[in-house]
Amino acid sequence: MKRFFPLFFASAMTALLVLPPALASAQQALTWDQVKAKFEAANPALKADALGVDEMKAEEITAFLRPNPNVGLSSDGLQLAPHTVPGLGTHWLPLTGNQLVPSINYLHEREHKRELRLESAKEGTQIAGSQHENLERNLLFDLRSMFVQTLEAKAVLDLAKADLVYYDNIIEISRNRLRAGDLAQIDLDRIELLRVEYESEIQAAIVNLRTSKIQLLQLLDDRTPVEQFDVTGPFDFSEELKPLEDFRQIALDARPDLRAALESIQQANTNHKLAFANGSTDPTFSTWYSYNPAFNNAFGRYTLGASVNIPLRIFDRNQGEKQRTQIDIGRDQELTEATRAQVFSDVDSAYVQVQSSVALLKPYKAQYNDQALRVRDTVTYAYEHGGASLMDFLNAQSDFRAVQLAYVQLIGSYLTAAGQLNLAVGREVIQ
Repeated sequence: MKRFFPLFFASAMTALLVLPPALASAQQALTWDQVKAKFEAANPALKADALGVDEMKAEEITAFLRPNPNVGLSSDGLQLAPHTVPGLGTHWLPLTGNQLVPSINYLHEREHKRELRLESAKEGTQIAGSQHENLERNLLFDLRSMFVQTLEAKAVLDLAKADLVYYDNIIEISRNRLRAGDLAQIDLDRIELLRVEYESEIQAAIVNLRTSKIQLLQLLDDRTPVEQFDVTGPFDFSEELKPLEDFRQIALDARPDLRAALESIQQANTNHKLAFANGSTDPTFSTWYSYNPAFNNAFGRYTLGASVNIPLRIFDRNQGEKQRTQIDIGRDQELTEATRAQVFSDVDSAYVQVQSSVALLKPYKAQYNDQALRVRDTVTYAYEHGGASLMDFLNAQSDFRAVQLAYVQLIGSYLTAAGQLNLAVGREVIQ
């Protein structure tokens, strides 16, 4: 028993050391929701822009700060003439009657300047937040496009492998026919030579798949080896499509760039109010204290003074900022209208692309795929039994591959167009 325990412990440790690489190589494929969550948590461009929103939030603190009071210390009573003391003669005593006078003054801001600055800063934070959402919207479109491209590359690779397996079966049938004397050697050579096209398609599909995964990993800021990274998801299309007006209304409600434009108008109005407030006069209140006898009161030794300093806004009444902010309101209104027109254009263009893809995919799903498969299987059966020529078989096989590849590419185009419509609308309306 004592000998068995060390041996068991060593075996267990060896299994633990060997197990992690096996688990890593069998990593689970990520769905779109998992890829999206990983992207939002790790993409450096998105994280850097989020810090910019935090900076705008910090500026709200600065905007609402009060002016700092000023504290001063002055000296009064310096003697500028010699002082004569009986019996001691004349002496220079400049500090004999000196008095230190502390003072404090404070600028009082009128017309709600602080409140307007804070309101403008908060609106600036809202604009930055909407622009951050707009950046995320565009980056998610790039991410979705790479995700779809990866799924399409996987589908093309699976299709190429299935075609090669089928073709290898045909080669084996042709060899049997050759051994039976039912096929010429030259025809078998032609069939075997065409196998290189299938091998080339597989290698091209492998390269495209790896390239798509590398680009997807770059967006995720992930250092996982390509061999251990994979994605999964539905690679199909939906025939159901809402009316165009529904997507337009969703876009008007959800597009962050349009919301940022509307928020810019609101901030421009606030800045215009602030410009008028900054044109008002702000008084400065001052007070001071000194230990200095009052000449009209023989017993008064403490002096307290106060003053109010009011600038005269004769020449500078902030006229330039008032005019500039008024013009800025009109500018932002025009930019908002341009953004709204761009929203409609984006939605309409993306909607047409989705409609076109669906219109092309419907006959493939309902007719062309089954027809191409039926023709291939029929001609293959006839060729296997000597009822069809080699050229007929090769043409049927080529047509089947072309139809299948076109169908896969059309699904990829549909999913890309759906992603474009999601981008135009501002949120995911088509998965």
